[in-house]
Amino acid sequence: MDYIKRELERKFLAVNQVFKAVMVTGARQVGKSTMLKKLAESEERTYVNLDNSRDRELAKSDPGLFFQVYKPPILIDEAQKAPELFEHIKMICDASDMMGLFWLTGSESKKLLKEARDSLAGRICILKMYSLSQREKDGKCALGEMEFSYDKLSERSKHFPENDLLKVYKHIWEGGMPATIGMTAEQRMEYYDSYVETYLMRDAVDDNGISDTEGFRKVLRACAAFAGNLVNYSDVAQAGNVSVPTAKEWVKILQSMGILYLLEPFSNNELKRMIKTPKLYFCDTGLCAYLSMWTSMETLMNGAASGHYFENYVVTELLRMYSYSKNKIYMTFYRDTNQKEIDIVLEENGILHPLEIKKSSNPDKKAVGSFHLLEKSSLKIGEGGVICMTPKPYPLDKDNNYIPCNII
Repeated sequence: MDYIKRELERKFLAVNQVFKAVMVTGARQVGKSTMLKKLAESEERTYVNLDNSRDRELAKSDPGLFFQVYKPPILIDEAQKAPELFEHIKMICDASDMMGLFWLTGSESKKLLKEARDSLAGRICILKMYSLSQREKDGKCALGEMEFSYDKLSERSKHFPENDLLKVYKHIWEGGMPATIGMTAEQRMEYYDSYVETYLMRDAVDDNGISDTEGFRKVLRACAAFAGNLVNYSDVAQAGNVSVPTAKEWVKILQSMGILYLLEPFSNNELKRMIKTPKLYFCDTGLCAYLSMWTSMETLMNGAASGHYFENYVVTELLRMYSYSKNKIYMTFYRDTNQKEIDIVLEENGILHPLEIKKSSNPDKKAVGSFHLLEKSSLKIGEGGVICMTPKPYPLDKDNNYIPCNII
């Protein structure tokens, strides 16, 4: 399979110029090593994978000797398997003025991030990678982030084909794991089956000390059933036949593993009566579809949960975009105790951009009816709109537009 250019490349190369160590974390099999190996092709850089038992044992038992054998600049895969290296990495960084000495990959875990930050404070930048976005699959990742004025949306849409429901749900059902590109439905099902058993269950036991693997598996499947909804730990616990505190802890573990994404509610001192419960999404919709046993794109697209999957798709496409962007953009959702809701609130430079998500190609204008509630926040309200199946951008009112979901 040909290499697919990743949006994170730009940010990685930018921070590599000013940090002595850069670590890329994320869920298993999202393409961390593949990207860094590709970027290393143009330079002399040692490569070592700590999945190799001999190299791992050397790294753990004698880090000094390890770095005599494998000299920086170096790319170390699966760095979480030998945290003993971090103190030596710190010493080597402090003895050199060279930037980009260490490129590290690590499957996401709270323990790894804590050890890296504690040992390499001020010396390391930690970036997160997700599975492939629709833009990356289509080779459109050089377009950068979106602006929501009609003119900017229209200009952006020129780079994309007309919105297509079948193509959108094909991406939702297949997901973005690089290894699954080109697989048949049967092969993809077997891949995800192996992914859950080989990676997720092993990491649950080895990295997180979970002994009740059957309960953990049930909680994982329950989360897939509740994707796109407010987190209800009681329902998750009941589905997994575990206690509520256990369900809450396991959801946090799945979040730290890069499997789940919890979208936090918007909060503002000026606004009262706001809920504090996050919404649950899967970072990869293909894994979510597999866990919910949607065996074809058609059954998913026409099923009762199709709207939740569409929302999950939009949220995680935006998540990827803003995780890799140049600017710091906060993504939340609005919901108050009167059940008034705004699906996405983007905050950039003190300006709020409200967005609704609708599977329809021609949503009712009432979809933006809750946007005015943000006026009480004391922050400026910028352009927004409805992300939907509209074929092309179209003005809804002076501040909002219909936004084709395939251009995000």
